[in-house]
Amino acid sequence: MYGALDISVSGMVAQRTRLETIAANIANADAILDPNGDPNAFRRRIAILMPGDPTSNSSAGRNQGVHVSDILFDQSDFEKKYEPDSPFAQPEGSPDAGYVYYPNIDTTTEQVSAMEAMRAYEANVVAAEATKTITAQALRMIA
Repeated sequence: MYGALDISVSGMVAQRTRLETIAANIANADAILDPNGDPNAFRRRIAILMPGDPTSNSSAGRNQGVHVSDILFDQSDFEKKYEPDSPFAQPEGSPDAGYVYYPNIDTTTEQVSAMEAMRAYEANVVAAEATKTITAQALRMIA
C-alpha cells in the first residue's frame, strides 16, 4: 500500500538528493580544474524533481509522491575573469585569450536553494509525524 507516509518519505529522499547536489555545487564553486588537473571549470548541477515514484509496485504508487528524475548540468556560461598571467588562462588565438573560466555557480543562489530544500524536507518530516500520530490514534480507537 502506498500511503501518506510513503509520500512524505519520497519527498524527504528527493529533497535530500537535491540538497546533496546543492552542497556539491557550493563545494566546487571555485573549482577551475577537472579531476585530471586540466583547466575545465566545474559546471553547476540541478536536481530535477518529478511527480510520482517509478519504482513503486502499484499503479497508485507510481502516481503519488515525488522523485529525482535527473541531475542536469546548467548550460549557462562560465564566469570569465581576465587573468592573462594565470597558467589556466585561455591560450593566445582563442576568442577569450587571457581569460580564466570559473564555475557558473552563484553561492547566494545555492544557499537560498539549500534553505528551500531544508524547509521542504522539514515539512515532509512534519507530515510523516502527523501521519504516524493519526495512525496511532486510529489504532487506539479500534482497540
